[in-house]
Amino acid sequence: MAVESPVIDAPKEPANEPATLGHGGRVLPAVTVDAYNEELRDEDGFVGDRASGRAFRAILDDWRDQLLRRGEDPFGGTPTGEIPKSKLDAYLKGADPIAAGLVHTAVEEFASELATVVRRFLRLAAWKDTERIVIGGGLSSSHIGQLAMGRAMVMLTGEDIAIDLKTIENHPDKAGLIGAAQLAPAWVLEGHDAILAADIGGSNLRVGVIELKVKKGGLSKASVWKHLHWRHRDDQPSRDNAVDRMAEMAQELVAAAAGHKLKLAPFFGIGCPGLIDERGIIRQGGQNLPGNWEGDGFNLAQELARRLPRVQGHESLFVIHNDAVVQGLSEVAAMQDVSRWGIFTIGTGLGNARFTNRAAGKKSAKE
Repeated sequence: MAVESPVIDAPKEPANEPATLGHGGRVLPAVTVDAYNEELRDEDGFVGDRASGRAFRAILDDWRDQLLRRGEDPFGGTPTGEIPKSKLDAYLKGADPIAAGLVHTAVEEFASELATVVRRFLRLAAWKDTERIVIGGGLSSSHIGQLAMGRAMVMLTGEDIAIDLKTIENHPDKAGLIGAAQLAPAWVLEGHDAILAADIGGSNLRVGVIELKVKKGGLSKASVWKHLHWRHRDDQPSRDNAVDRMAEMAQELVAAAAGHKLKLAPFFGIGCPGLIDERGIIRQGGQNLPGNWEGDGFNLAQELARRLPRVQGHESLFVIHNDAVVQGLSEVAAMQDVSRWGIFTIGTGLGNARFTNRAAGKKSAKE
């Protein structure tokens, strides 16, 4: 029997509630976060895992094993997990019909799983009347991911399920940074050129400077001016070492921004996996971060505050939110033609968040 576990109770009139500035905030300047990090279960485990990057690889491996029983291996012995998405895209478009057929078959089955996951989410009270779901995460930047999304939408349309699926506009590696600008109210950003942002995952850490470009169309024009990337999974650092490295990356970017006369706001927006409480504590979902960042014994904002210098003479304000929420926030300007929308981030697992546009948010996104 399926079990639904809503994280946030959706307000009846979200547009009338005031925005608040804090970690894991529900009412943000542009949107209300109706739900995030939903963990739907059925008899086979987490429903979202059926539409994860790991699930796609497992499907591909299963079909490949069937070919291997006949002595066919179009991938030449390379383990499935080591084949980059770009190579799978090339196989799909290539001249080898067996390789193309194998990848296409995996895409078709994965699309069916994605459609199933969409159906299940749309049954949740917090996801009711969702008009559009943005597909983000690493798989969305590939042709195979985009094809799976398109096929899933065709399947859902055939069942009279009215939902628009679209791939995220910014590259997922940058969207997880750009969305951090939407965590801050306009008065925090006023008079500044850029902010610091971080996107923390189970394998990678990115820290960047987000150029706001408010005079060129509001936050809709925000972009990554410069960012640093560290694949921490390769180094397996302790928690303290990971935070030290994150602080060093931030300090390097602060110096680079100063050298280019970019006026940084004393604001640092951070996206990371899991449920984030109002104190910035990761309540659950942080076990895959280096050294486990879950629980009351660790507060990332406090740790960074001790390691980072003042910006423009001021202490930095840190705001931490779920990484799927932050990646979704990068789409705010593109979601002004709908009211209720969500995001799926297809990575190692399936990140998710559902939003309702606020009336004030619509105005600020266009200013």
